Amino acid sequence: MATDGVPYRCLRTRDPIAVDGNLEKSAWRLAPRSPRFVDMVTGDPGFFDTRAAALWDDEHLYVAFWIEEPFVEARLTERDSLIFNENDVEVFIDGGDCYYEFEINALGTVYEVFFVWQDSFGPGRRFDLREFDVLSRKALTFGGNYDRNAATFWRGTHPRGNRWAFLDWDFPGLRSATRVDGRINQRSVVDRGWTVELAFPWAGMKWLANERPLPPREGDIWKIFFGRFEKLESAGVEINPHPAWVWTPHGAYDTHMPERWTEVSFSNEFVQALPGGTNP
Repeated sequence: MATDGVPYRCLRTRDPIAVDGNLEKSAWRLAPRSPRFVDMVTGDPGFFDTRAAALWDDEHLYVAFWIEEPFVEARLTERDSLIFNENDVEVFIDGGDCYYEFEINALGTVYEVFFVWQDSFGPGRRFDLREFDVLSRKALTFGGNYDRNAATFWRGTHPRGNRWAFLDWDFPGLRSATRVDGRINQRSVVDRGWTVELAFPWAGMKWLANERPLPPREGDIWKIFFGRFEKLESAGVEINPHPAWVWTPHGAYDTHMPERWTEVSFSNEFVQALPGGTNP
């Protein structure tokens, strides 16, 4: 659910969206936006504004972020670096027995992981395929929490237990772009923030669909996480954990809780064009 308990209504766009980070396109100006992101644990408003929106067509799921940031910073440039250690925004897509994680910083550096719940593995089951051979793919076990408590250290705190994490998985056909409204990595300049624009092809969601139709049908509901992490320092000391702001609060400092993610309901209604124009 969204913060108000009602699924977000994801509208269609009539024409493909050119992914360049520019959110002044009429489709995004008219798309329903999220409320201001809130603290992932408490639900209190984040002290910098963050909004997100989604649209779709027969080929793609589109996602946009508007990120208020007085000092836009990003240093990591290598793909699949640990982007969550910097300022970032994130999208997770739930697939039932699996889910996908995407992160991006203001430089446009991308981090991706595909997770499969270990309780869904077994001979003859749907992940019993060479594509998901944990040895050849060098998959890692993942518990989803950060504590050192003996009862949860190995299995994590989630009732389903551990996941296999496939770090080498890339979303087929993914397109992403960022734009900075200011001067990145220059603290002498006060910035307005940055934007993110994403396109996830439905053709790459075979496993995430979990036998649901692709593209979705009217009224289909998917669970998607929309979040932001903010790196802060005081007197040269990094503040941990980083503030985490999300569309839908979790009640815990753990992004890997699909049951808490925002419900997105797909609608066949088209986002309305601006007078005298069409959606780009």
